[in-house]
Amino acid sequence: MTLTSLTTSDGADWVLRATAGPIDDSITGRDIPATVPGEVQLDLLADGLIADPFDGANEGVQAWIGYCDWQYSTTFTWTPNGAVRHDLVADGLDTAATLTLNGVEVGRTQNQHRGYRFDVAELLRDGENQLVVDFRSPIEFAREQEALLGPRPTVMHHPFNAIRKVASNFGWDWGIDVSSSGIWKSIGIESWSGVRIASVRPLVSVTGTDGILTAHVTLEWANDAAAADLTVSIAGRSVSVQVAPGQADAVVPVDAGPVELWWPRGYGGQPLYDVEVSVADAAWSGRVGFRTVVLDTAPDEHGSPFHLTVNGRIIGIRGANWVPDDAFVTRVTRERYRGRIQDAVDANMNLLRVWGGGLYESDDFYDACDELGVLVWQDFLFACAAYAEEDPLRSEVEAEARQAITRLSTHPSLALWNGCNENIWGYLEWDWRRQLGDKTWGEGYYFELLPSLVAELDPTTPYSPGSPFSYTRYAHPNDPRHGTTHIWDVWNDRDYTVYGDYRPRFASEFGFQGPPAWSTLTASVHDEPLAPYGNQMLVHQKADQGNRKLERGLGEHLPQPRSIEEWHWASQLNQARALRFGIEHFRSLSPLNTGSVVWQLNDVWPVISWAAVDYAGHRKPLWHALKHAFTDRLLTLQPRDGKPALVAHNDSDVAWTGTVSVSRQALDGTELGSQSVALDVAPRGIVTVELDDAVTSAGDATGEFVSATTAEAEPAFWYFVEDPQLALLPTAEALDVVPETVPGGVRLTVTATSLVKDIVIQADRLDAAASVDRGLVTLPAGATAVFTITGDIRGAVLPAFPVLCSVNDLVTG
Repeated sequence: MTLTSLTTSDGADWVLRATAGPIDDSITGRDIPATVPGEVQLDLLADGLIADPFDGANEGVQAWIGYCDWQYSTTFTWTPNGAVRHDLVADGLDTAATLTLNGVEVGRTQNQHRGYRFDVAELLRDGENQLVVDFRSPIEFAREQEALLGPRPTVMHHPFNAIRKVASNFGWDWGIDVSSSGIWKSIGIESWSGVRIASVRPLVSVTGTDGILTAHVTLEWANDAAAADLTVSIAGRSVSVQVAPGQADAVVPVDAGPVELWWPRGYGGQPLYDVEVSVADAAWSGRVGFRTVVLDTAPDEHGSPFHLTVNGRIIGIRGANWVPDDAFVTRVTRERYRGRIQDAVDANMNLLRVWGGGLYESDDFYDACDELGVLVWQDFLFACAAYAEEDPLRSEVEAEARQAITRLSTHPSLALWNGCNENIWGYLEWDWRRQLGDKTWGEGYYFELLPSLVAELDPTTPYSPGSPFSYTRYAHPNDPRHGTTHIWDVWNDRDYTVYGDYRPRFASEFGFQGPPAWSTLTASVHDEPLAPYGNQMLVHQKADQGNRKLERGLGEHLPQPRSIEEWHWASQLNQARALRFGIEHFRSLSPLNTGSVVWQLNDVWPVISWAAVDYAGHRKPLWHALKHAFTDRLLTLQPRDGKPALVAHNDSDVAWTGTVSVSRQALDGTELGSQSVALDVAPRGIVTVELDDAVTSAGDATGEFVSATTAEAEPAFWYFVEDPQLALLPTAEALDVVPETVPGGVRLTVTATSLVKDIVIQADRLDAAASVDRGLVTLPAGATAVFTITGDIRGAVLPAFPVLCSVNDLVTG
């Protein structure tokens, strides 16, 4: 096979032109240099024709872009090379496109989530050729398809559910509306003869200690083809079979012999085996890991569990939901994927759920998960809307699903296919039935088409119809007693302590908002003065009444902020506390609860959101809370019968033995009561210990607290009143700070003389590229902690608010 690449990096020159719609006067009739792969806004930005779409209130100023038609064109030289077939291959077009080669229409596309191939042998010229790709406005195309299919309920202002495009590209309650167009993946001319390997599904199974690879190979033949040997190789073993001209499919099993199993992180290693497939002059290579995955939802005495079982072991899931890592997805590099997934690993996560309003991510994403032992829960791309089950949508849904299942089946990290996000719940409870009448809404996709395709193409990976889902006809789809649960009343209406009222079998979505890092926020929001309800601030807050909910969420937990700096810190802290409270409670219910998947790990742009890591890559206080709450060995104090009890959850393969010192003490460190607890927690086990009244009953609730410490885990704390009632000292009085210059940054050694709660260093205030190695550290009197700041912060003033933050600052001012 010979590839004539038409990407910019391989020398192709592309030109972009607006062809219809409310075109801005500055670009009318103008040819704009374009990058392929790329997106319209990025080309306009690169040519200085628009400002940064993420900055200030530019989202509204640039809304016209999504209402325009756009044309990409390139001229390239091609020379006949003796091959029989010459295919124009477009791996990704966003979204409704017409392709024309040398003045002749080649084909039309209407699905961002799949690739296309067209035989253009009769259209190519020896010498100069012109390829033109015309894109219909995504907003107008969606409206046209909605008119064709009939309107259906959706949660957003554009009818994203009428077309197959990244739903959140039209905006979400955390996402900017960019409504982009573009050639977003590679494009070129593939020339070949004889036989071509169209796809390989290298499915694995394990028998005893031996691994079996069953390679399902799809072939395409040219008219000059002859019979050929198809060879599949793995682990030094090869099997060959002969395939006849025109044979479309071949199944080749290979006994790989004794293999090491692939495990999610924390349960074992991640060995990967190279696979090679060849036939005539065609070749394919990939990697597999040998593992088995089973989803067990069989009824038990409590309802319906959600047990994700890998290699016969129930995995305790500690995860996050994943959204596209940039609103302009072509900017997400292999390195950015790796860094963001490393954020999940460093926070002790073992699963990422690729949410259904996004996309089937690049192989770079799944490769990193394979290598780092992060399980992938992959939604099919349906979210928060009703979807027509008629053509032209249905045929596109099937085509994209077939391509996605085939491509991703090679990855051992893939642990679950999920039909949709919240659509079954929405149909039942969001007034969809009245609006829909007798229209289809997606039920046939989630319960018939998609499970049948998974069974056909990837039977090694389980399927779930949706999230949330209860796995029984007679339960509400979001019943916490059954299957998966989404908990959103807490953020929307109720205090975060309401998490404690839930006993979910598996929490697959729950979250609480907080602003991004200060440097991320102020790089994009320029209101004067900066305020929670400033114009640009609200452009970067997409949730309904989001900043009012941030205020309400502070409740009695923290004082109302007196400045924008306090608002920023208090809102970030409250977000972190809310999720830590919920996760620690859910883990204390083990084995009734088998997992938590928080909303969300990452952001698509600089925004106030539920993310733990902001768009610029800064780890928010929430990230530090997740690292603690998702630790292998969790020590937590939980309410039991009106007083605190000690809970030790050991999510590791090694027994946890040791001594826990429980102390009730005054804020100045005076011990008022103590108890020594001998721990012996089995691997993957949990122990709850009732504590003595001497440590659980306060004499002065405003001046006392309880701590539980051990050498084997982070300490746990219990307070008898909320922070505004605690008699905390100002940070400057309660904390000694000693800075020391070290290679690459500064080391801070901090020692408390009185209780200091939730210390966070906002290093990005000193240098937007700076980072700190820990956060949310609480120090009783006499305790010391060391923080290492990495970055160019020479000469910076460190030990004061708002760089060095604590609860004490908020309470004492």
